[in-house]
Amino acid sequence: MRLMMAIFLMLVFLPATAAEHDALDQTHAAWSALLSRHVSWNAEGTSSTVDYAGFSQDSKALDVYLAALSRVDRTTFDGWNQNDRQAFLINAYNAATVKLILSRYPKLKSIKDLGTLFSSPWKKEFIDLLGERRSLDSIEHGLLRGAPDYSDPRIHFAVNCASIGCPALRPEAYIGKDLDAQLQAQTSRFLSDRSRNRYDTETLTLKVSSIFDWYAKDFDTLAGGVNVFLANHADALGLDAATRERLRAGDISLSYTDYDWKLNSSTP
Repeated sequence: MRLMMAIFLMLVFLPATAAEHDALDQTHAAWSALLSRHVSWNAEGTSSTVDYAGFSQDSKALDVYLAALSRVDRTTFDGWNQNDRQAFLINAYNAATVKLILSRYPKLKSIKDLGTLFSSPWKKEFIDLLGERRSLDSIEHGLLRGAPDYSDPRIHFAVNCASIGCPALRPEAYIGKDLDAQLQAQTSRFLSDRSRNRYDTETLTLKVSSIFDWYAKDFDTLAGGVNVFLANHADALGLDAATRERLRAGDISLSYTDYDWKLNSSTP
């Protein structure tokens, strides 16, 4: 009788235990641990640098995290709320980008070195995600921006392309329950960086990152336009009330700063 009861309990509880083992940690603690060790803010808190040599030493832990992401199937993913899905994809993009850099580090000065005249590093299919072998472009443009409920252009300040010109790689994972606050902080930090976003009082021109040029359609569709989005973040840009209202009305010209594609490495 006791043997039969023991077998019954095993049959009841083992599947649940296996399911719990395979379930993704929605806090992305493993990724946060790697980021906290190998990513540092600059003194102003507007950009970050990455210790790719340290990441290389932790490459097995990175692979374990990426493998955990790859085990999530599409049905499970579709059952999550929007914030959890977006946090998952942003983390996947950023972790995959680090993985791509490590494929040739330290023998590269830019992520562009991983491409050729005829192939883009962003189109290289090397990450298994949601049942398919995917590229960085597939994650960003297909799964994030291509989602039917995509509604927040601030994700452009969260995905990181391993370059100095990019918004900072945050030294913590994105988490669904904290996503709005994290995206807001990322946006403010990026716009506060005067090397990339600044108002020229002599020409009365607002010089901003090329991100606002490349993804103008997103800001037009989802935020009332680039000018309106920037006006809503006037404090981070250091604009006074009068300049903010002129910007909102479209009375201030925009120009775009050069994008620095050099690797955002903590070592020269």
